[in-house]
Amino acid sequence: MRLHGLDIARFLAFCGMVLVNFRIAAQVTAGNDLASVLTNALEGRASALFVILAGIGLTMGHTPKRVLLARAVFLFALGLLNLMIFEADILHFYALYFVLALPFLDSTPRRLLTLGIGAVGVGLLSLFLLDYEAHWDWETFAYADFWTLEGFLRHSFFNGWHPVFPWVSFVFFGMWIGRLDLAQQRMQNRLILGGIGAALLASLPAQLLQDPELAEVFGTASLPPGPCYILAASGSAAAVIGIMLRVTPLLEHFALAEWLAAPGRMALSLYMGHILLGMGTLEAMGQLDGSLSTEAIFGYSLGFCALCMMLTWVWNLFATRGPLEALMRWSSEFFR
Repeated sequence: MRLHGLDIARFLAFCGMVLVNFRIAAQVTAGNDLASVLTNALEGRASALFVILAGIGLTMGHTPKRVLLARAVFLFALGLLNLMIFEADILHFYALYFVLALPFLDSTPRRLLTLGIGAVGVGLLSLFLLDYEAHWDWETFAYADFWTLEGFLRHSFFNGWHPVFPWVSFVFFGMWIGRLDLAQQRMQNRLILGGIGAALLASLPAQLLQDPELAEVFGTASLPPGPCYILAASGSAAAVIGIMLRVTPLLEHFALAEWLAAPGRMALSLYMGHILLGMGTLEAMGQLDGSLSTEAIFGYSLGFCALCMMLTWVWNLFATRGPLEALMRWSSEFFR
């Protein structure tokens, strides 16, 4: 049974990534206004929700491992192409997460949680043993030597935008959630309350620590991705998933569920679209120089998300899958 609430949560995750990525691309400096506060709250959280939902999909999809591996290869190739124009690409990271998670598709829920905690531990240990700032220019957020073997491995597994360690823990956590009976209201309530509690708990260590470097490692910001960030982002994701599952019957009553769920099923195509079309339009307009206000880029982002919803509705009149979703499915079916 497909749960519309998961597709709606995926669309919300996409919208969150649009808000964050458009502001970064347009070099807009955050302020204290409401638009900045909302966008700041989504930074590192929307993408984590995306990855957790991918983990849920791995568990609930029952797709053969060799097909999943072929899809991971597709995402990796697409991600490398995307890196040519967008350095914060997440697709090639997705592929690496999937490759690491595939051997554990049949694992028990306890083992999945153990694997997730282990990935967080590896990430934390790396922060203390390795130089997190290597290759980074924090003024421009440019990463040097990515296309070398050492740079690629360091970026992919340690200090990139979404490094495998600890980000693969989101996949394992999503796989654990996928084993739950998500159709039950009691379970949905547990996700909401447990997620909110986890997010609040994660904020405490940084407030108690006096050492600024330790406070940074154990803070809830996504860079560097410490254990408290993983806990906070997992908690907020669980809460959003629970809320969306809980309110789906109400949205269905007002005929809104399908409007919000359909773009979630085309998230891959829309992700590429927000880079090629959304950021491309900003570039064509000469608006990638920091001249836009936070309210302007916020409004542009929301308008783009609304446009995506309308275009998805039009596309679905002719096809049931997005163009990239269909291409990925077609290319992987040879391995079924």
